[in-house]
Amino acid sequence: MDVLAMGEPLLEFNARTEAGGRVGASDSFAVGYGGDTSNFLVAAQRSGARTGYVTRIGDDEFGDALAGLWQREGVDTRHVVREAGGRTGVYFISRTPAESRFTYYRAGSPATRLTPGDVPEESVGGARLLHLTGITQAISTSACDTAFRAMEVARGSGTQISYDPNHRAALWPVERARAVMLRSIELCDIALPNLAEGRMLTGTDDPEDVLAALVRRGPSTVVLKMGEQGALLAHEGEVTRIAPYTVDAVDPSGAGDTFDGAFTARLLDGEKPLPAARYAAVAAALTTTGAGAVLPIPHRADVDAVLSAGAAPSGDRDQPPAR
Repeated sequence: MDVLAMGEPLLEFNARTEAGGRVGASDSFAVGYGGDTSNFLVAAQRSGARTGYVTRIGDDEFGDALAGLWQREGVDTRHVVREAGGRTGVYFISRTPAESRFTYYRAGSPATRLTPGDVPEESVGGARLLHLTGITQAISTSACDTAFRAMEVARGSGTQISYDPNHRAALWPVERARAVMLRSIELCDIALPNLAEGRMLTGTDDPEDVLAALVRRGPSTVVLKMGEQGALLAHEGEVTRIAPYTVDAVDPSGAGDTFDGAFTARLLDGEKPLPAARYAAVAAALTTTGAGAVLPIPHRADVDAVLSAGAAPSGDRDQPPAR
């Protein structure tokens, strides 16, 4: 197996409302899928990686829907526990021209009951990469302990670790979030924060200063995702700016997760970090051109077609080494 991820999947209900409408004003919903690690795995799978999931879901119809998604996508589910009587988490989305509003019903979901005993140590040790996020660590103390146990096993086995802070302020106090995330960045090989998270973690504002502070924590590769401003990539003492790929965005949901999955999949296929990041920037942009977190995630052929057409991000430039 190339990639093993651990976290909480969610079922998505996307309100079909007019601009400015709220969930209560909608007379129908488009059902989709979410959860950052599940999104990540679909993106990695569609970009050519062999993936597997460690999670807990209910034996309800929502769990059935998610299990069906992973089966269709080819995600290995041998470490997915179906919890008797468990209620799989869900969320609702409504949109205005200015923002998307999310309403979550996830408290007490089966994934919050992940424990260190759920870590499949042989599979973690046999994977090429383990992916974890701050959301997994935020949903419960036991899930946080489980994530750190998985990282311990990975480090002891030579398995690479990728980590996305994916900070959600509503899930935990910022002081605890900062401490847990910084320790996780110290333990990982590939750190994948966005700019707001980087600023929160480092206390600095300038993107290059943020990147440099995170590099000093020890990861061999750091990508600072900056949305419409592209990304900054730090690897082996060099910093490169990745220009954005411009599209007519409809829904940004899951774009960061898609970047993570696409980037790591291309690295594991032998690409260097710079072309892998350029590929991931296109994949993330294409994800925003449709509604929902999963349906618009592109397959490798879609991204390769953009790159081959010469419409890929341009204007990348080397920056001074991270300080």
